[in-house]
Amino acid sequence: MLFTKDAIEQRRSIRKFKRDPVPDEHIRALIDAARLAPSGSNAQPWRFKVIKDADTRAKLAQAAYGQSFIAQAPVVVVCCADIRGYLEDITARVHELRQTSTIEPGLKQRIRERLEEQKTHDVSQVIPLITFNVAIAIEHIVLRALDFELGSCWVRLIDEQAIKDMFGWGDEVSVVALLPIGYPDESPPPRKRRTTEEITLD
Repeated sequence: MLFTKDAIEQRRSIRKFKRDPVPDEHIRALIDAARLAPSGSNAQPWRFKVIKDADTRAKLAQAAYGQSFIAQAPVVVVCCADIRGYLEDITARVHELRQTSTIEPGLKQRIRERLEEQKTHDVSQVIPLITFNVAIAIEHIVLRALDFELGSCWVRLIDEQAIKDMFGWGDEVSVVALLPIGYPDESPPPRKRRTTEEITLD
């Protein structure tokens, strides 16, 4: 049995994959892991497009500035944020939290004020606030993948507009990352990490 500590320590960025297909039930389990991730005000703004066909994977590799290993992975998950859905639903989500008393009464007014502020901002200012939630969900996928002996690799060096054009997405969607997934055909050694003391502030 793989424990969370083991998964965190064993995770590697995989850039060489075997040709073996990933079973659909494993893919569903990965997306379900993302579904259960925490998010601010329980907004759940993540959206995922699972790509298995070779032509589209090749196009995604080109949209990632020619990172060919993306095309070689049997599955690529396009990880996105639903910007419009977040802005339309967040008030209802906060109301749900108030109803269940999961936020302190003193915070309710401040949250309402912040939501109103966000609605007056340019969308580009709001996107970073939304997409960090997607990053949490992606990491759930990355760690859950190890339960199936699958490897993955975060890819943030992408031409977002090219990817959006591929799928006909407008400004309502922000592409956060590509996540190639498959059975590893390499076993990279651990990379150097800072010590606990180095990352702990006094």
